Amino acid sequence: MVGPRCTWHPWTGLMRFEHYVRLVCVSMAGIVLRVRLTSGDQLDVTYEEPDAVGEDEVIDQVVSALAEEAGVLRCRHGDRLLALYARGVAAVEVGPRGAVL
Repeated sequence: MVGPRCTWHPWTGLMRFEHYVRLVCVSMAGIVLRVRLTSGDQLDVTYEEPDAVGEDEVIDQVVSALAEEAGVLRCRHGDRLLALYARGVAAVEVGPRGAVL
């Protein structure tokens, strides 16, 4: 939560503005996927789901998104953010310890 807070300065009588930031820790469940594209190339990406409880739930989310005709996943490949469209995916492999990125 970010926002301004104002108080009166006791000696000058002027209003003093302070900004504060409240950090909230959110746990994300994520997995590493090895994706084989329809072109034959393969790509290692990470996918994180902030609302998921465990790895099984994340895998179900990936499969259901890629099963749709217009499905898309927002993934990371190294430090790059990418959109993985279902129409370009031939197969997905879930790495037990993670693929090499």
